Amino acid sequence: MAQHKKVYADENPLHIISQWLHHCFSLTKVTVPLFAPKDYQMALNFLHSYRGSADTFTAYRRDLERFLQWSWFVRNQSLLEHKREDIESFIEFCLKPSKRWIGLKTVARFRTIHGEKRPNPEWRPFEAHINKKNHKDGLKLNKDSYQFSQQSLKVMFGILSSFYNYLLQEEVAQVNPIALIRQKSKFIQKQAKIQPIRRLSNQQWETVVNLAKEKALQDITHERTVFILSCLYGMYLRISELTARPRWTPTMGDFYKDSEGNWWFKTVGKGNKARQIAVSNAMLDALKHYRVIYLKLPPFPSLDEKISLIPHAKNPNTPMTSERPIRRLVQVCFDQAADYLETNGNQEEANNLRMATVHWLRHTGISEDVKHRPREHVRDDAGHSSSAITDKYIDIELRERHKTARNKMLTTENI
Repeated sequence: MAQHKKVYADENPLHIISQWLHHCFSLTKVTVPLFAPKDYQMALNFLHSYRGSADTFTAYRRDLERFLQWSWFVRNQSLLEHKREDIESFIEFCLKPSKRWIGLKTVARFRTIHGEKRPNPEWRPFEAHINKKNHKDGLKLNKDSYQFSQQSLKVMFGILSSFYNYLLQEEVAQVNPIALIRQKSKFIQKQAKIQPIRRLSNQQWETVVNLAKEKALQDITHERTVFILSCLYGMYLRISELTARPRWTPTMGDFYKDSEGNWWFKTVGKGNKARQIAVSNAMLDALKHYRVIYLKLPPFPSLDEKISLIPHAKNPNTPMTSERPIRRLVQVCFDQAADYLETNGNQEEANNLRMATVHWLRHTGISEDVKHRPREHVRDDAGHSSSAITDKYIDIELRERHKTARNKMLTTENI
């Protein structure tokens, strides 16, 4: 499916659909359903309205791609013909798709050959994954490793329901079959109110950042790494908020001081929502250090300063436009910290750290701050849509509950 509507404005949808079948499913003869072009255009029109938010667009495109292909090539039905039973069958298919629909690596949907976009024969609608620790332990990835998570299932329900509501508003659909699935519980597991937050322990975080600082003393280029870690932890930034996008490029001028002398950082995050983040004294010190030592700039940014927040490592005049280099950089920090912990006898801490991802730094910063700051303040700095999301990071009740259970006995001889 096109990343933007205009990409395939001049191309024949029938031709694209035929290529999908031929390249992705290795069929020698392709029969394109007559209803497919209309379904395809409806999906493009729906996605077009989400082009302003890259993350949202990507998620919606992913699930609609799967839904379109299943509808055409498995069910042989138009999107407008689906009933409740069809949607349930699609969900069951996502939970256990045919193995030829499962890929073992992330690849681009299309490749450019002689200036023309062509479907990538290695791309698949679903991907199998294994966690980082299992990969490091030498476990091989295979299609039996595929799992469709509960979170992915919830997201998909929401996306498909939004799509059918759009079709209702456009008066091309008569009913939203998603809304007719009353017992979603047979697919979605009910979860406890408080779920464990995937975060680093204090020891893990201190090890990660201190090792990065030690490396910076030996090589000034690692000052950039320290600042990236500080932003992810100290301001709860998502990795996408550190990189340039079509509608937003983070710069030094996004740090600013108000009339009270307080420093703030403005960003545009998930869902294309703008927010301002209160900058702590420690984060301000990290900013000044980074500017003076690494960028050779004055301690404080000037009003509307256009210098990139995170410049490209090899070209300081160019902003970072890809998340992958930052992910790799942080992952190296995690791996080195895990090795250090293991060497010093902290095997459990090392094992847990090897499971961590970059996003855990955001979770860690929120989890620590919510212990000491009003949750409404943390909510606004984190860009949460409601306090209920921030509440997930409050583990006081869990700690108190465990405290009362700690000394329970398995026998009555000591009572």
